[in-house]
Amino acid sequence: MSTLRARRIALTMLVAVLALVPAARAATPPVRHVFVIVLENEDESSAFGPSSSAPYLAQTLTKAGAFVPGYFGIGHNSLDDYLAMVSGQSPTLVTQADCPLFVDVLPGLPAADGQVLGQGCVYPARVQTVAGQLVAKGLSWKGYMEDMGNDPGRDNGTACAHPPLGAPDTTQQASASDQYATRHNPFVYFHSIIDDTKQCAARDVSLDALAGDLASAKRTPNLAFVTPDLCHDGHDATCADGGPGGMPAADAFLREWVPKITASPAFRRDGLLAILFDEADSDSSACCGEVAGPNTLAPGGTSGGPGGGRTGAVLLSPFIRPGTTTAQQYNHYSLLRSIEDLFGLSHLGYAAAPGLRPFGDDVFTR
Repeated sequence: MSTLRARRIALTMLVAVLALVPAARAATPPVRHVFVIVLENEDESSAFGPSSSAPYLAQTLTKAGAFVPGYFGIGHNSLDDYLAMVSGQSPTLVTQADCPLFVDVLPGLPAADGQVLGQGCVYPARVQTVAGQLVAKGLSWKGYMEDMGNDPGRDNGTACAHPPLGAPDTTQQASASDQYATRHNPFVYFHSIIDDTKQCAARDVSLDALAGDLASAKRTPNLAFVTPDLCHDGHDATCADGGPGGMPAADAFLREWVPKITASPAFRRDGLLAILFDEADSDSSACCGEVAGPNTLAPGGTSGGPGGGRTGAVLLSPFIRPGTTTAQQYNHYSLLRSIEDLFGLSHLGYAAAPGLRPFGDDVFTR
């Protein structure tokens, strides 16, 4: 056999072997500060379509980062979506009803796939969240809740505010002076957080604290979870104080806070900002292989659908090329998995689902 022919055969064999090797995933970008802003109840077509009443979100921000039209909620109503973002837990019948009575998940037994078996809305101390994962790794988190503590009697506190165990949630409806909603504050539904009252009060705070924390990278938490009040998240069409609500109010909130976040030292150095909706308004479809979990037959609630519907999302980062659009589909479990991957954490609940895709090089394009 000639030397040339032998080389050709060897090259052919090498190409065949390489074809069998899975392509290596793009390296995870060195994001060390994640900001999440959660808005309320909007279909992707209305939030981002040509008739959107939120032009800053639909036009300015989609051009500034990555537009994710195929982003989905995981259930109806609100609370089960917020809980999925921080714990990977699937809905219970009580979380689907937004937990009108602040009660433990019972019997609270371990089920398959990292889920907890039972009905209720406050999870046993052994159930972990991404907040606890970060603390265990020497990292930091904070929840910033607009209006929390404006009326301490109504909210049952000025920080880490939640009803007493077994009591009704008095924040289900907004008041003119206080539009905080406990159900949009996922951290207070876990005994692993609220049982340490001092730490919870230091980390689950009013939105008023965010501007000061953004002033230096050292003060900015690794995970900043931002919840507007019931007016500024787009939930209420007319705000309890009589002002205009809906998507124009949500757009005004973004116009105020997004530039503050993106101009902060932490974001400019290594940040990621995710702007998303908890659930769609008139859609209960699902993506990404979502399963119902052990505690409800239909995450879509009374609609009987399999999920929380398509809402769309926007991601901003120094590691994202402006004007990026991805055709990949993601949901709240994907968001949690992405955050965990960025910080080198294990996957909780359905964030560990086989085949679930975290944000990849379709998003991190720079």
